[in-house]
Amino acid sequence: MSFSLTETCKKRKRNPKVFRFNSFGDPGSPITPSGPFRQNVRFFIQECGDLEEYNVLGNPLWCTLLVHNKTNLMTPLYTLEEDVYQSSHPFCDYCRSAGWSGHFVTKRRYHFIIPMDSGWHKHLDDGAFDNQSHLLHGVIHCNGCGHLICINGYEGGSKVLSGREIMDLWDRICTNLKARRISVEDVSRKRCMDLRLLHGVAYGHSWFGRWGYRFCRGSFGVTEKNYYEAIESLGSLELDEIVRDLGKTKCHKEIKQMVRCYRDMSETKIATIRDLLRFMLTVKPRAPVTKTSSVPSSGFNSRNSTRHALSNRTDIIKEKFVRYKKFSTVVANMDIRWPKRRLEFAAQVIVDALNEHRGVKSGSGGMTRQDVRDAARLHIGDTGLLDYVLKSLNNVIVGDYVVRRMVNSRTRILEYTIHEHDNWIKEPEMEPEAMVHVDLKEESSRMPGNDVNRDVLYVYKNVILGYPDSEQMELGVQTILDSRHFVKEFELTDEMEQVLTFICKLKPSVAEAKYELRDPGCGVIVMVPLHATIGDLKKASEDALRDTYCIAERLVVIGFAELMGVGDEEVLFGLIQSGVELCVSGIAIDLCTPLKYQGGTDNWKVRCECGAQDDDGERMVACDICEVWQHTRCCGIDDSETVPPLFVCTGCCDSLAPARIESAFDMDCVDTYLISSEPTPLLEYEYGY
Repeated sequence: MSFSLTETCKKRKRNPKVFRFNSFGDPGSPITPSGPFRQNVRFFIQECGDLEEYNVLGNPLWCTLLVHNKTNLMTPLYTLEEDVYQSSHPFCDYCRSAGWSGHFVTKRRYHFIIPMDSGWHKHLDDGAFDNQSHLLHGVIHCNGCGHLICINGYEGGSKVLSGREIMDLWDRICTNLKARRISVEDVSRKRCMDLRLLHGVAYGHSWFGRWGYRFCRGSFGVTEKNYYEAIESLGSLELDEIVRDLGKTKCHKEIKQMVRCYRDMSETKIATIRDLLRFMLTVKPRAPVTKTSSVPSSGFNSRNSTRHALSNRTDIIKEKFVRYKKFSTVVANMDIRWPKRRLEFAAQVIVDALNEHRGVKSGSGGMTRQDVRDAARLHIGDTGLLDYVLKSLNNVIVGDYVVRRMVNSRTRILEYTIHEHDNWIKEPEMEPEAMVHVDLKEESSRMPGNDVNRDVLYVYKNVILGYPDSEQMELGVQTILDSRHFVKEFELTDEMEQVLTFICKLKPSVAEAKYELRDPGCGVIVMVPLHATIGDLKKASEDALRDTYCIAERLVVIGFAELMGVGDEEVLFGLIQSGVELCVSGIAIDLCTPLKYQGGTDNWKVRCECGAQDDDGERMVACDICEVWQHTRCCGIDDSETVPPLFVCTGCCDSLAPARIESAFDMDCVDTYLISSEPTPLLEYEYGY
């Protein structure tokens, strides 16, 4: 659903601000950044947005209309300014998951939202913050650090925008507004495949890596070194080695054909699985090739052509009918572990079951594969043998009957049927013509190269996830899947002349040194003129910190650790280099405010056996004795299981074990004493002897 420009103008009673979707955020468009993010975003909503007449949870929002270049449909981009003091959730869960629990709580957060196509003509509701179906939802704190919460393109529900187009727009907005650090939790999936694993093997980075997002932190103690070693280990697997290792699996033949097919298609050498997947992901999917005859333009010739095509298809059917062999002949060419007599016996048991079913039904109706298998299992216990024989029973003669495997015209379910050898073509309940068409189509779609998406999924499931008997592969896959948090760092550059830029981080004064700060975070960006003095820098950093953090509401800057002993009248130029970090010491820091750290007021202690020392967003459980949090997975509690009401960690169990052993030792001594001597009245009373 698209916006109507005329209706929008009437509703707003003024001309809305409209920009091009595919160029919005390019250098100089929509704005030319002149300062840090906290200043640029204010200028952005003033110049590029129209203030809406309603609010979301008491927060004002602005709408920017973007016209798509190809479709000319109008997309709304909402920018919402959230006041932390009035928010019901002042702390940021995304900061905690990204490892930024120690960052100071910022006063404002800016949400950038593009709703689903169906909601473009509607107002944002109060559930906009928690809605995961937005085409785009990103939030950036006023200090320039933010999070990409969700991206949903074509397969996420949009009929207009692709995921790559939306991601390009988001990246241009962040760059144009001078964001400093953006995190993302990559849980994206496509056709049942985790993209962080698929793209990690194919490209050496996640799907977000093409926009500069790199490893931030791993769950379950995974380090950056572990992550890149796992990616390199999986991506460097030789295809010839893979084909050899899969030699005894059911997918060996198809993988071998697939490797040969894409090697023939590629103009460059394909040696590893990374080369194969990278090439497959660049090949445009095409429709499966079907065997059809050309149709001339005239109606008369078209009818003749149709009749000719039907005749050809009938010939194909007849040709398929005569292609049958005795099962004993088929068995003679099999290289399998079962004796041939057992195979023939199993085939005869299946035929007897089909014959009995036909007698009961008084017709030629077939049996489903599962029904045939269940009936045969009454006589044969080896299910592997039955499965193999059932797979081989198609157009074969067993005794006096022909066994066929076809699709029932009414139920559309694959069924087995038997027919007398002399009269086996007569099958009123089946559609052999339709079955041949389905078989040809299915066979064509299964040919490597015809359906690239299917081929990628097949390699993903059978090679990456299903590699046989390889602990190294399993460990590498799990390591990549446990690495979901990525971050993009935007470089700090001096684009404006005659300006000095500094990163100022807050540090308590000597009088307040008893209050230790977890992490100075990313500080604030401060820009001053080239001729500014140290006193000017103090004033600018004080204003910036007060405007950004709740903890610095009444801050008074005293000085800088790097400029101790230098007077306020000294000019900065030539004294200190632009772009460096400065530790700001000050007084009146509100260290007792609950709005201190993004991790909240809870003083969590995380110490898991996997090595995790901080909350990584995974499911955890706290020990009821030491109150230390650990991963439920590391404690042997499956994600589908509920956490037990009483949980004691391994460390506490070990600390209690010596006491139990000592107690047991004392009891043994008492028992020995009681056996070797007469019990005293005290012992009789205490232990019940």
